Amino acid sequence: MHTHDPALTDLVLDHLRTLLRDGPRLNQPGQGDKLDRALAGAITADGSDPADVLRLYGEHLAPTAIGVDSPRFLSFVPSAPTEAARLFDMIVSASSVQGVSWLLAAGPIAAENQVLRLLADLAGLPEQAGGCFVSGGSAGNLSALVTARETARRTRGTDPGGPVRIAVCDQAHSSIANTLRIIGAEPLLVPAHDDRLTGPRLRAALEADPHPENVIAVVATAGTTNTGIVDDLDTVAGTARALGLWLHVDGAYGGAGLLAPSVRARYRGIEHADSVVIDPHKWLYAPLDCAALLYREPALAKAAHSQHASYLDVLQDDGPDVWNPSDYAHHLSRRARGLPLWFSLAVHGTRAYTAAVESALSLARATAGLVRDAPHLQLLREPDLSVVLFRRTGWTAQDYHRWSDRLLAGQTAFVAPTRHRGETVARLAFLNPATTLDTVREVLDTTA
Repeated sequence: MHTHDPALTDLVLDHLRTLLRDGPRLNQPGQGDKLDRALAGAITADGSDPADVLRLYGEHLAPTAIGVDSPRFLSFVPSAPTEAARLFDMIVSASSVQGVSWLLAAGPIAAENQVLRLLADLAGLPEQAGGCFVSGGSAGNLSALVTARETARRTRGTDPGGPVRIAVCDQAHSSIANTLRIIGAEPLLVPAHDDRLTGPRLRAALEADPHPENVIAVVATAGTTNTGIVDDLDTVAGTARALGLWLHVDGAYGGAGLLAPSVRARYRGIEHADSVVIDPHKWLYAPLDCAALLYREPALAKAAHSQHASYLDVLQDDGPDVWNPSDYAHHLSRRARGLPLWFSLAVHGTRAYTAAVESALSLARATAGLVRDAPHLQLLREPDLSVVLFRRTGWTAQDYHRWSDRLLAGQTAFVAPTRHRGETVARLAFLNPATTLDTVREVLDTTA
């Protein structure tokens, strides 16, 4: 079982070559009963021929995975890893890198840190900023707000069991509400201004609250998932600094826009953040699962997250070069998930990434123009980034969902409706550089 099998290696590599040659497919959702029949007897006491198992996967399982990397996947937040990143992810997996500590993986961690430094510089964070890669924005938001809570308890001398609240806008990602439940914090809901969190609204909410002393942090968003809006980071940062609040910026989707000169001004104020999350598996073209978590002062995260046990003593080296990713998030064991991004950046260069991000922004603006020109469609707002929301005149919620089903059944596109201010509407999300305006026209034509 642990010996090298050249035939198995060739079989898997042939399958990989076919995947890369054919490119991503949109695919269809699976049906539980059919999958149960296909999987029946797959795991046995004595095993099976690898070719048969791979055939089972290729013929019955893979076709039921909606291709988030397809140029026709326009829902949620797509993912479109570069070929360089995909291939290097295979090397990372085959190498069994245990990315928990400098002792076990100094070279891979140094490469990950090079990428984190690049992202910190793009955000304007100070030289000492750093962090680690985690599985996604949810893990990053959780780890950052745990750090905020623990820092407040130490610096404010508050009771560990006392009330903790964090200011949020109703447009914050769903993982923020989940994080607050997990860490025992309550939200202070700040009313948005045109779906955007602003410093004046934050200050007004705190001044109207009977116990503002319990509010220890504020979460701003650099690219909301539903509408692609960047909060007024500059005024939020000013209010946070004035009132002594930890500022966490959730840029899981939109943080990659820092690479794009056409929208860089929207992020003014992010340089004052205490923590930032950016998901490379979204708009930085890395494979799932990869999120960058950055801290202005990593020592605060280390104080909150570092784990201590006799079997971990060997890892606790405070030398100037030592960097243990396990000290900066809620995890211990971890794969070196930042390496595929590092390889792709090193191969392609940052200019190629800027061009790819700008292409998505340009496509969103062009799509907004098409929607404005269509008499039966109504653009709901100009896109901040790469999300376009529009209404089809006369449609009900059922109409949008039937339209979505038809598009997927015909493999035209995957376009999941959403709700905006209580109304079901259409939403297109652009990240993939291979998505064309012709594809968008094809989708919009089906609404006539």
